[in-house]
Amino acid sequence: MEKYAIRGGNPLVGEVEIGGAKNAALAILAAAVMTDETVLIENMPDVRDTNILLQAMESIGTIVERVDRHTVKINGSQIHNLVISDGYVKKIRASYYLIGALLGKYKRAEVALPGGCDIGSRPIDQHIKGWKALGANVKIEHGLIITQADSLKGSHIYMDVVSVGATINVMMAAVMAEGQTIIENAAKEPHVVDVANFLNSMGANIKGAGTDVIRIKGTERLHGTEYVIIPDQIEAGTFMFSAAITKGDVTVKNVIPKHLESISAKLVEIGCEIEESDDAVRVVASKPLTHTKVKTLPYPGFPTDMQPQIAATLALAGGASMVTESIFENRFKYVDELTKMGADIKVEGNTAFISGVKKFTGANVSSPDLRAGAALVIAGLAAEGFTVVDDIKYIERGYEDFHLKLQGLGAVIERVEDDRELQKFKFKVG
Repeated sequence: MEKYAIRGGNPLVGEVEIGGAKNAALAILAAAVMTDETVLIENMPDVRDTNILLQAMESIGTIVERVDRHTVKINGSQIHNLVISDGYVKKIRASYYLIGALLGKYKRAEVALPGGCDIGSRPIDQHIKGWKALGANVKIEHGLIITQADSLKGSHIYMDVVSVGATINVMMAAVMAEGQTIIENAAKEPHVVDVANFLNSMGANIKGAGTDVIRIKGTERLHGTEYVIIPDQIEAGTFMFSAAITKGDVTVKNVIPKHLESISAKLVEIGCEIEESDDAVRVVASKPLTHTKVKTLPYPGFPTDMQPQIAATLALAGGASMVTESIFENRFKYVDELTKMGADIKVEGNTAFISGVKKFTGANVSSPDLRAGAALVIAGLAAEGFTVVDDIKYIERGYEDFHLKLQGLGAVIERVEDDRELQKFKFKVG
């Protein structure tokens, strides 16, 4: 079982390049099948989730050509099967984007119920509500979501809750529906905007993405395009907090600073200095960190995907902090692991009460999900002695070359396959 072996105690210093946004890439790859012409997608992150989705797309007849590690050509003209088996879907939740894409193009899709990280209930009722409003019949049978429509017609859809997945999935189906669709209470996340921009580059007519009302005029066909995916806001935020927790000085490059404002604001609040330029943000943690309160909210609020990273950092900040999770109810599973390293965190309901401690000490910990795993890694970088993080398959779902990028900043971290390699690492780094 692959693990990360870490010897903590080094401040991270230097520059790191941020890759393409995983959450945008997954929806954009799925949407690429909506034309019979070839689509070229650049700045695609080479992570487990994108690779599994591409395999799922190939399984139904999509032609996928890897131009290089971060560039892919996709052609959906040879699709011969509209059923995505649960082998792929169990591994990644985002395979459900293929429903919106295939329903829009072919008026039919069958996709197994989604998997992914166990961070709490993520119902798809808003997706289903949207598809039904467009005229599709939707039923769940034998673990499959089966959608079918004679034709899709534009509709006025009000989302009961702000849902990124539902906003994107309904938007994809609606771009090829007859007439106008209005989605109210839409999610405003950067990757919603990126998917809308991608669809528009294929000939869709979407206005208002990034606001809470999206207006879509249906079109009969989409065409090929070339598109560059936006940088990953969560990868950038994780490296920003790695600077804070290790008392380092890190510049994250190839980012859109506006997407990082809620993260930057919290780092300033706890005592870091932030310098922004056009496409980079520098985080300097030269002073002792102080406590704060944070509540996760839909964009432009503080992202739920950054909650474990800020909690780990606040566990080493002076005073008492509070972290409230308002999106997913199961997102504090990493707290027991941080406690093994010396953190003082009590969870009551959806709030973590954190009393800052002077230091973490290395321990053997397990990654319960993608972002929690990343938080445990950065905690290990700040800890005294050796930390081993197990179950890194979760981390590799969303971070490309995580350990290599950290090594580039001076971290003492290696990816090891077994206990023998772990002993070699410990012997080598002392």
